[in-house]
Amino acid sequence: MESQGAHRAGLAKVIPPKGWKPRRTYDDIDDLMIDAPIQQMMAGQSGLFTQYNIQKKPLSVQEFRRLANSDMYCTPRYLNYEDLERKYWKNLTFVSPIYGADVSGSLYDEDVEEWNIGHLNSILDVIEEDCGVSIQGVNTPYLYFGMWKTTFSWHTEDMDLYSINYLHFGEPKSWYAIPPEHGKRLERLATGFFPNSFKGCEAFLRHKMTLISPSILKKYGIPFDKITQEAGEFMITFPYGYHAGFNHGFNCAESTNFATLRWIDYGKVATQCTCSKDMVKISMEPFVKRFQPDRYTNWMVGKDSAPLDHILATPSTTPELQSWLQRRRKNKPTNKGYCIHTQTMFLLFSMPREKSTAATGVNRVASNSLGFLNKEPSHNSHCSPIPSPSSPVKNDLKAEMVTHIDPQHLSGSGVTSRTPKGLRQWPEATQMHQGINEP
Repeated sequence: MESQGAHRAGLAKVIPPKGWKPRRTYDDIDDLMIDAPIQQMMAGQSGLFTQYNIQKKPLSVQEFRRLANSDMYCTPRYLNYEDLERKYWKNLTFVSPIYGADVSGSLYDEDVEEWNIGHLNSILDVIEEDCGVSIQGVNTPYLYFGMWKTTFSWHTEDMDLYSINYLHFGEPKSWYAIPPEHGKRLERLATGFFPNSFKGCEAFLRHKMTLISPSILKKYGIPFDKITQEAGEFMITFPYGYHAGFNHGFNCAESTNFATLRWIDYGKVATQCTCSKDMVKISMEPFVKRFQPDRYTNWMVGKDSAPLDHILATPSTTPELQSWLQRRRKNKPTNKGYCIHTQTMFLLFSMPREKSTAATGVNRVASNSLGFLNKEPSHNSHCSPIPSPSSPVKNDLKAEMVTHIDPQHLSGSGVTSRTPKGLRQWPEATQMHQGINEP
């Protein structure tokens, strides 16, 4: 994927083979509890907004779905994605939606060994190996139950890691992304528009509370990309890739973070929020020691200052990576719970061409049009139809100007690839929270 330049956009879509599904049926998740749903309140105008999240009392998935489809919260009528996007930005401050975010767990069937978000087996596993630490949502999966207009504001991942997001079922999710080489420009723009936030914390974008519209980005010459993720599709974000987006209606996504060799240099210089003790901070010492031993001494005395290269792709392998893989094979027996060879979505890029697997680039915005290039049929019903959770995965990419690349192995991740086998009233708010953690 990176050999095709996907990392330079900061965001890429991956479409699995037709018929591949991570779960046989979703009919049995109605009783799954969303422990801390949040009501998202937007304050602002003219394309500049601050997001505030108010925690609500627990709901089941069934209760959340009923709420999402109610007259108050359901998706409005729209002609196409461009029309829906306009409605999103026009109505952002009206009717605060509810997000079932940061639900710890996975919807993958236990016997799914390919592309399993709960078992990516990347070098990020060093955290657990060396420190015995599990960081929810970072090296474990989170679920996100969305409704119309639920939002993830501009941010990069914790420690500027990679992320993977799979949309299990439901309505689409639209994404905006800033190429990593232009990330500093977004930070300067946000600092200028939100000076008080910057005074309070120089890394305030880590709070995931700041939303800047595409019209503002265009006005100030900041390039960005946008794409819409359909059910049954993956999205990959790359180190220091700022992204934001919103849900079209009731849906369910699953995500987590991962790392490759290229990420290590990003992790070393990742900015840190200084105003909250809850922010994720990962020690880079074990990563440098294992995978950059020639730079370890300088790193420990603060003299390792190589500049970031946003263009360079991840190396295919290194002796240090091979040594680490060999030790893992020896110490971690392969089984359904931990399959080092096959439990990774990266094998998508080493599958035979006849498997019809494709990685899709995002659409760079280069005009004054705010519309998505994805064209959809008209929706005349009051609420967008909700696909049956147990229906086959939708794989048709309805987009213009997409690029299909040859399957490639995402190198340097520390994985070995292999071809896969064929509602009630809302209670009062209980707590105010910062932004959600969705990638």
